[in-house]
Amino acid sequence: MATYNIEITDVEDKALAWVAYSVKDWITSITKERARTAIDQLYEAEVTRMTADPDVTSIPADKTTVVMNADIKSSKERTDEADADKE
Repeated sequence: MATYNIEITDVEDKALAWVAYSVKDWITSITKERARTAIDQLYEAEVTRMTADPDVTSIPADKTTVVMNADIKSSKERTDEADADKE
């Protein structure tokens, strides 16, 4: 499990407190929701890839297993490669 710590300014904290009952809960919620969406996208892409691959004989029923076993590049890796191709 990963842990991330962020630092926000007093003005950012005040602004978020104006729109969120709990800033900490809001930050956690928005992060988990974005991760859930990414998991769904990755799962769908991976199942599509596996379905099209004649060497794949079975697809795990568990979404977590599919996502964790996916051989993917991170957004940073993809961006760095694209930037290098531009040079």
